Amino acid sequence: MPRREGGRSRSAAYLVLFASCLLAVAAASHQEFHEAAGSRTLLMSHEHTNQVHCSRERSRAAWKAIDEYLMPFVEKEKYELPSKCRLHPGNDMFREQEQHKIHFDINEWRCGFCKKAFRAEKFLDQHFHNRHNNLVDNSQGRCLADLCGALHCDLMLEFKKPKSKCSATAAARNRHLCESLADSCFPINQGQSASRLHEFFLRQFCDAHTCKNGSKPFPKGGRKQTNRFYLALCALTIVLLPLFYLIVFLHQREMKKGGQNLRRISKVVQKKKPS
Repeated sequence: MPRREGGRSRSAAYLVLFASCLLAVAAASHQEFHEAAGSRTLLMSHEHTNQVHCSRERSRAAWKAIDEYLMPFVEKEKYELPSKCRLHPGNDMFREQEQHKIHFDINEWRCGFCKKAFRAEKFLDQHFHNRHNNLVDNSQGRCLADLCGALHCDLMLEFKKPKSKCSATAAARNRHLCESLADSCFPINQGQSASRLHEFFLRQFCDAHTCKNGSKPFPKGGRKQTNRFYLALCALTIVLLPLFYLIVFLHQREMKKGGQNLRRISKVVQKKKPS
């Protein structure tokens, strides 16, 4: 009997030990599962915070409209845009990246951060998104593409959208956005410069938001762009002009030599004639 009881006690101890091991393994697996799930959740939330829901292309078109058709007049008035103004360069989330684009030639773009070269601007944009996305401040109110309705971005893009029927609702919405930009960027109670620019902005950008014919954006003009053909023609003229004068100089020198030779020949002939 004692032997049987000792064997049973040992078997019970083994069972308890085996059950304890199973419980420990199960607890460890459960903990690892929760840690993995937690890390995936953290990763997903981290990726979500870095996502940029703002069109870089349309933001670039918006800044082009601001830079060409507004800033020359702001600079002329020596007016400083308020920091709360959404047209302020500091409120463009892509501004730092755009300022670090180096355009050497038609098919040569370079990253100003790491000096890597690309064949087209779209590849450089993708590089910024993949490698330098930490430089994008994706905070509220810093997406210039949201202002495209007021700033006529479609006119600034290289491709032309097919003409569609004018929507009075869309025109009114864009005009309201445009007028709110004028009020926040150029408060009329901030002096004569702000008052003049407020009126200018309404005429330059806002009046065209109507379905009536005859109203076009940017009637006041914009920054004068130097034509590339004109630059090439000037460079060619600078190169060819000295060459032209050299040819004229050599021609005149040869003419003088020819005249001197003719005079010498005539004198020799006259000396040889009998008296």
